[in-house]
Amino acid sequence: MTRTPILIIGLFLLFTWQTAAADTVYQTREDFLHEAFGAQLPNPQKLWLSGARKQGVRAILGHRDHPLRMRYWRRDGRTAWILEEIGKVKPITVGFVVAAGRIAAVRVLVYRESRGWEVRYPFFTGQFTGARLVAGNTLDRRIDGISGATLSVNALVRLARLALYLHGEAMAAGGK
Repeated sequence: MTRTPILIIGLFLLFTWQTAAADTVYQTREDFLHEAFGAQLPNPQKLWLSGARKQGVRAILGHRDHPLRMRYWRRDGRTAWILEEIGKVKPITVGFVVAAGRIAAVRVLVYRESRGWEVRYPFFTGQFTGARLVAGNTLDRRIDGISGATLSVNALVRLARLALYLHGEAMAAGGK
């Protein structure tokens, strides 16, 4: 009988700790944008997702849940995107800088899952540097996974593909 309250308290502490540990901001949006563009930020622009562009986004993400428009920043052929995708159950917020059709930088801004946070480290995100899209909107390289972080790794790969696709669309649209 005395085990029940101890078990309940233990479970409560375990779930409270996991929830508290799961919402970590590694870099703010503003800091990411200043890293990408310096002190003077370009004005944000919007890319509407309709028609073929909407189908392209759906094909990359593998689901229909996406916004009607994407906000991005652009200067001198360089774009910055702040994108979100579900890891296991919660969204991961990632910043991408794309220049000349290749990924120039990747930063995990906010990680909300209780596991898989290793995807934020440069040993993982550095694999994306220089990546570009090839046939079928796939990356031109294999991204090595992290044991125990498969869903987070897959989410970042999808977002990298999406950032490159959106960059191409924004360049083709002339930034409108």
